[in-house]
Amino acid sequence: MDTQELIRSLSHSTSSKIILLVLDGLGGLPQPETGKTELETASTPNLDKLAIKGVCGLSDPIAPGITPGSAPGHLALFGYDPIRYEIGRGVLEATGIDFAVQPGDVAARGNFCTVDGNGLVTDRRAGRISDEKCTELCQILDRQHIDGIEVIVRPVRGHRFVAVFRGEGLSPEVNDSDPQQVGLLPLDITARNIESVKLANIANKFISSARELLAEQNPANMVLFRGFSGEPGFPSMKDIYKLNPAAVAGYPMYRGLARLVGMDTLDTGPGISDVFATVKEYYEKYDFFFLHYKPTDAAGEDGDFDRKVKAIEEVDEALPELTALDLDVLVVTGDHSTPAILKGHSWHPVPILLSSKFCRADDVKNFSESSCVKGGLGRISTVDIMPLAMANALKLKKFGA
Repeated sequence: MDTQELIRSLSHSTSSKIILLVLDGLGGLPQPETGKTELETASTPNLDKLAIKGVCGLSDPIAPGITPGSAPGHLALFGYDPIRYEIGRGVLEATGIDFAVQPGDVAARGNFCTVDGNGLVTDRRAGRISDEKCTELCQILDRQHIDGIEVIVRPVRGHRFVAVFRGEGLSPEVNDSDPQQVGLLPLDITARNIESVKLANIANKFISSARELLAEQNPANMVLFRGFSGEPGFPSMKDIYKLNPAAVAGYPMYRGLARLVGMDTLDTGPGISDVFATVKEYYEKYDFFFLHYKPTDAAGEDGDFDRKVKAIEEVDEALPELTALDLDVLVVTGDHSTPAILKGHSWHPVPILLSSKFCRADDVKNFSESSCVKGGLGRISTVDIMPLAMANALKLKKFGA
């Protein structure tokens, strides 16, 4: 019996409620001038109050030294082994915008990007074009038919879109075209096995077509693909944890991931106060809420240390709107670290704070990386967070006689 099956056998429904507040890309690295991370620089009196009463630590989304993507980082937070339950970004993006992925479909997450006259990528996000521009470009690329396969293109947000390849004989086992850094040529889509050769050839033809169709566009004159995937058939959180779970997330990918693990997705406004207001509105209907906050990660990826600090402070300032609900269990953490100094995800463990009526408080006085390393939770695997939250909500029965 693995850990997930053990939790399934022990979990039972109660009236207590769990809130998982995810500040995407929360962890950081010290700014050379100050020696403090973004979280350590931010003024966080409300998070610090929770840290004093709660228990803190650090978590590894995958394993020490492994840099996680957003999908595996969140799957781990939901208690799913991200190595066992691997998933590509494509189906997450498609599900997140309410696109009905059919059996046999292969979805890919796309970026509109900028390439120079030599075809080298100069901006992987095309200057973060507007939603309106993304929609316009998707209409240019949509509904192509290549070797009997239809390619459906839909906007997601900003520079991101999803392409769904629909037809017979497609396997998602292909490699990405996104080189993950500027100054390089987009990669060719390559097959990982004989079954995926067909999709690789069609995807490369689509990319060639996109290069021609977007040639006069500026700055979005090319596309990058990653995360080819189909519907994964994950077990539901409702079955594993006996929960009635809901996600309050504005960004499509995270809404899609929430749906794939059995959560209802609730519409909300763009700000963190909107997220907290949505929780208040539906508080009596659900017993588990996943709250997602993207600005911390976006600022980190842009290398904007000060903006990430301000994003953290925005959450802290609004936090009393959430804690006024007299919460049973509140977990505050991130899906991975995104240090502004690295302008991307990193392998560094993520701060975690667990506040409940039954937790054993430690000596941590403020919520930060340097304090959490001394916390009572120690350094744990991210997949252990859900069992801890369930236990503190008195939702796990005793194991054994």
